[in-house]
Amino acid sequence: MTTIVSTDPRRLAALVVAVGVTCALHVGKLPVAIPVLREGLGLTLVQAGFLLSLVQLAGMTLGLVVGLMADRFGARRVMLTGLGLLASGSALGALAPDVEMLLATRVLEGMGFLLAVLPAPGLLRQRVHHGPTLSRSLGWWGAYMPLGTALALLLGVPLLSAVGWRWAWALLAGLSLLAAAGVARQVPPDEPVGPAPGALPGVSMLGPRLKRTLSASSPWLMALAFFLYSGQWLAVVGFLPTIYHQAGYPDAMVALLSALAAGINMLGNIGAGWLLARGARPGAVLSLAYVAMGVGAGVAFGAVGHPVWQYIAVLVFSGVGGLIPGTLFGLVVKLAPSSETVSTTVGWMQQFSALGQFLGPPIVAWVATATGGWQWTWLVTGVSSLLGLMLAGRLQAAWQMQESCSTHRGP
Repeated sequence: MTTIVSTDPRRLAALVVAVGVTCALHVGKLPVAIPVLREGLGLTLVQAGFLLSLVQLAGMTLGLVVGLMADRFGARRVMLTGLGLLASGSALGALAPDVEMLLATRVLEGMGFLLAVLPAPGLLRQRVHHGPTLSRSLGWWGAYMPLGTALALLLGVPLLSAVGWRWAWALLAGLSLLAAAGVARQVPPDEPVGPAPGALPGVSMLGPRLKRTLSASSPWLMALAFFLYSGQWLAVVGFLPTIYHQAGYPDAMVALLSALAAGINMLGNIGAGWLLARGARPGAVLSLAYVAMGVGAGVAFGAVGHPVWQYIAVLVFSGVGGLIPGTLFGLVVKLAPSSETVSTTVGWMQQFSALGQFLGPPIVAWVATATGGWQWTWLVTGVSSLLGLMLAGRLQAAWQMQESCSTHRGP
């Protein structure tokens, strides 16, 4: 395929963000499809939880490795490989005869998703050289997941009603292929990257970076904070269509309410950068978000018989909770062990984020199944929020120590 290089950095940045949104659609397609899959394939609630979370299997095991691959072989090449795998997984899923096969294709989708999205920030830094444009592009990239999830929740119900879940899977496979064609045509080829003289490819710097990252406390604190956020967010938002479907809400209302609950998370992502830029203490921002998630989930699942208050609580849970990833990505630049380990630390955080999304939905589904309803699932999110508050205090102390050291060093 002939490459038609875009000279407009804004156009290239928009393409990369759009690719992220198309990838997020594959994550967001599951929540609205769960009721249909339960009827068509006999899917159990716990199996539904694993379908929601299996897309994160690759991320929770291979985040650091994929980051190294992107550095070694080129972000564009790895992104194209990921889009191809994502399309293949979705196409095979459309043909799945049973739940087991669908679960297997979800693992393949997860690998493709990781390969497609993880190199994107690095690619933007390489190709968008205008500072303000790069900052805005990275800000929008931070919101690709809630935006894609919201679109999937909003459009998924009418699409499933019109064509069924198998054709929906096939159409999303085609969309991933279109995204790959856009990257192949518009993004310049990767520059050759070679190892240092006398060094084995990709090995000389990996060991020291990993050791320096994993021997420091801050990367672990930030990764655990992400874990406690991501698990409860996907568990609540991911099962929202199922909860409303069981309550007898019309399909159109289920789609609208679920999409708004996912999309409002973007406000927190963007708001975190705004608050930190104006001098807010990161520990205070994190604490506010964890309290909002704990209280929001408690009201959402506990205030039975008050649907309006329950939904407002869900919006608070997702919207204010969105401050957490935005704050953690702001902290990683300061709390990574060195400037050379920022990407490694981000990869470590992403692995724990994926682990939380892998474990959260099945645990919540198990609690709901064991107790005969959703009324006790707030205990899972409540414990996560309490632990998150403890981590917020530790991260605030680490941030203050870093700021103090920077002040003493002087300009």
